[in-house]
Amino acid sequence: MHALRIFGWSFAITALGVAAAGVLGGPRDAAIVAILAILEISLSFDNAVINATILRRMSEWWQKIFLTLGVLIAVFGMRLIFPIVIVALTAHLSPVDVFDLALNDSAQYAEKLGDAHPAIAAFGGIFLFMIFLDFLFDPEREIQWIRKLEEPLRRAGQLDVIPIVVALVALLVVGEAFSGDHTQQVLTSGVAGLATYLAVRGLGEFFEAQGIGDEDDGADDDSAVGGAVAAGDTAAPARSGGTPKLVLATGRAAAFLFLYLEVIDASFSFDGVVGAFAISQNIFVIAAGLGIGAMYIRSLTVYLVRRGTLSEYIYLEHGAHYAIGALAIILAISIETEVPEIITGLVGVAFIGLALVSSIRHRRKEAAAGGDNAGQDDEPDTSREPAPAPL
Repeated sequence: MHALRIFGWSFAITALGVAAAGVLGGPRDAAIVAILAILEISLSFDNAVINATILRRMSEWWQKIFLTLGVLIAVFGMRLIFPIVIVALTAHLSPVDVFDLALNDSAQYAEKLGDAHPAIAAFGGIFLFMIFLDFLFDPEREIQWIRKLEEPLRRAGQLDVIPIVVALVALLVVGEAFSGDHTQQVLTSGVAGLATYLAVRGLGEFFEAQGIGDEDDGADDDSAVGGAVAAGDTAAPARSGGTPKLVLATGRAAAFLFLYLEVIDASFSFDGVVGAFAISQNIFVIAAGLGIGAMYIRSLTVYLVRRGTLSEYIYLEHGAHYAIGALAIILAISIETEVPEIITGLVGVAFIGLALVSSIRHRRKEAAAGGDNAGQDDEPDTSREPAPAPL
């Protein structure tokens, strides 16, 4: 029943979207909406895992905002309006002219959106690459999946500018060696993506550290928020219903985390929006199909948070970040070379699948070790760092 409540809106919007497409455009459009929804879900499963790592730091009220207002932003903002804005900027047209083009000459609109792809790939690629680098170079990350790779990088991360340096070097290499005639466009968009990442992430962390704004978000008094945040309570998290009760971000801190989630969603959605024109050139059909898929990704994100799945399967977060790093590389390659969507989707699924298998193996080893040691020592084991399960 709990899962039905979380996914209920997704089921309802799916039925409404497919039915509306069938009534307005016929069975063919209804089928295309369903196909695009499945495509979006398959391409963005790793996005759900990444979202869950951030969303679990937010109060339940903000989680509901992510599932309601966030969906409207995802459907109408990222899948409909944002591509029009990108085309307007790169083609030097007004948004009204671009919207008219999308309605009356979808083929030319798709062509101009394709022309904007180098800028889109550079912006989204550097944003996603920074997420990946910040994860790899995090000096406080104790859980390691591929220890031989991750431990040296974790130690190097004590120099906190390393992710930025690596990202800038990668951007220069891509801009000079792999972007063909789009060097200036790629470098400009890449710097804009890096600046956006640093600004949104930095402001979110600043307000989260300050514990500002727990009075405005309407969170329940018993939601492990409020006073604990304002007082800077650092007590160990307690568990309730399998979900860790963390000191959760509220107010302006949660607002910037929400904005951060939306930019991540935009970075993930770019390739899906461009690729969708290979299936349909109707912008409303594309927005409906990708929007339904985005709704399921949001429901899945909330489900992962409420079930505490990331705590139970400890390498899922690692797999999702490796998938994000791979997607950033694919976006860089796609500036000059077309990469089929199926490859993008399979790479993400492969990393998530391997991480899930490693997590299950780790849980079995822990359970076996616990059974072997049962009753041998009355002293509690205070070592909580899990043993690595390398590939």
